[in-house]
Amino acid sequence: MLNTKMIGNKITEARKKINISQVQLAQRLFISPQAVGKWERGESMPDIITFNRLSEILGVDLNYFSESFQSGAMPIKLPSGKQDKKFSWNMSGGNWVDADFSGLKNLHEKFSASNMQHCKFMASDLSGLLLKSNNLDSCDFSGSDMSSSSIQASNLDNNVFKNSSLKAVKFLKSYMNSCDFSGCDLSNSQIQYSHIGNNLFKDCSLKEAAFLKSHIEGCDFSGANFTGLEFKSGGFGNNKVAAAVWNHSAFIDTQIADIVFEGRLEDCYFENCVFNWVKFQNATLINTFFKNNRFKRIKFVNCKADRITYEFLKSGKADLTGILPEQ
Repeated sequence: MLNTKMIGNKITEARKKINISQVQLAQRLFISPQAVGKWERGESMPDIITFNRLSEILGVDLNYFSESFQSGAMPIKLPSGKQDKKFSWNMSGGNWVDADFSGLKNLHEKFSASNMQHCKFMASDLSGLLLKSNNLDSCDFSGSDMSSSSIQASNLDNNVFKNSSLKAVKFLKSYMNSCDFSGCDLSNSQIQYSHIGNNLFKDCSLKEAAFLKSHIEGCDFSGANFTGLEFKSGGFGNNKVAAAVWNHSAFIDTQIADIVFEGRLEDCYFENCVFNWVKFQNATLINTFFKNNRFKRIKFVNCKADRITYEFLKSGKADLTGILPEQ
């Protein structure tokens, strides 16, 4: 945990060394003198963005504010191109409310085991970030780069990720509820042992994504691209998939319920699936493989199928009413 009293003393020391008042420092930071006073008394501390600006004004390196820095001399910032490596704060175990981290680049801070509410990370570089045992509620990550990040054993509720890059992100043993992933790139992402409920995935790219032993329900995937997706050993129920792209998509050992598939399904694969109240409507099935599935609660309405797909369904004793085989 960060020592607010220690940081306050260091701000006071550095401010006096350059001979400016609390009022003058506040003016340069565009904040109130009362806020500076609270910092120096150890009652609060600056956020990450303000720390960067503060170090520039006081002429010190960010390392100056760390507990490991030896007192007695202040490190002066080196000329451009010769600065020391960026200091990385350990922000784990914190309680962050209404914090604004928007626009940050190369953020490598540790946020694990933190509670975050109403925080902003808009248009930030969060690539490679590790979130473990976090509670994120009503935070905004819109337009951020979270590629190759890992989210483990965390709860995500009511968060916004619109138009963010989530390429190759790993979700492990996490709960995501009522979040907005509209327009996100989730290609090559992995979702394992997770529960995803009532989220928006409109117009998302889920190319080559993999869902393993996860349950997805009540979500809106309208316009999503499922090309190359594999869904294995989980549940996929009561989701909207209107105008979605299905190409080389696979469902294996999956319970599929309350879904309406429409449009073109090409080179898709359904194996050992249980269908409950599933409908293929106005769909065209091309080279789509059905093996060892239970078809009791599946219905085809105004569909077309190529000969090989039609024969797969026929051998599985599906009700072929509503399917017109291609000649």
